[in-house]
Amino acid sequence: PLVTDRPTIDFVACVAQAVVEQLEPPYNDIEWELAIFEQEAVNAFAMPGGKIGVFSGILKITENQHQLATVIGHEIAHVTAGHSNSRAGRDDLTRIGINAVAVILGGGYTGATYTAQQALAYGATFGISLPYKRSQESEADVIGLEYMAKAGFDPRESVPLWQRMGQSSDREPAEFMSTHPANETRIENLINEWQKTLPLYNQALVDGIAVDCGENPRAVEEIKPAESK
Repeated sequence: PLVTDRPTIDFVACVAQAVVEQLEPPYNDIEWELAIFEQEAVNAFAMPGGKIGVFSGILKITENQHQLATVIGHEIAHVTAGHSNSRAGRDDLTRIGINAVAVILGGGYTGATYTAQQALAYGATFGISLPYKRSQESEADVIGLEYMAKAGFDPRESVPLWQRMGQSSDREPAEFMSTHPANETRIENLINEWQKTLPLYNQALVDGIAVDCGENPRAVEEIKPAESK
């Protein structure tokens, strides 16, 4: 099922809209669609053609708008960098649509229909079952950090996000981490990018681009490690 409470929809849509607005052609010329699934899995995905899927479980990990922007920016970067096409190996992937299940950015909630299951199936296939290469993950980290910084989200929040992601799992990683490995090297690489991304963030603040999406209505202050199986 799709998330139906307005505070959650507005929060996620606000963050996603801000990030999408910083994309370059042709990605800022398409109508991006967002579906928020009522699903405890800690995951998110993006697909060619301007489709973004967010599982509500990840909102318990992201403390604020900056950390959610880290996730969304990272997933969009996989699309703009061509990772999704190369991984799927299908030329017609760009024609896959979420259609009526989407929260169309700027257009409001369009309602939940049976096609939500179809969208989730596509997202599970291309966003979870076929993991990206480590080099692609690193590239998406860098590109995604630039997107969020240009949108006025603090790139420094990427570090506590990945730390919380690690705390949310015990022996078995959360689903998001199973294809997005978080480790000391990754965090170090993110910090190394601050020299480039912090000026972008500060410029966004000066230009008045930064938005206030409010508080994450589903944030959980303390992350309890998941029980290992």
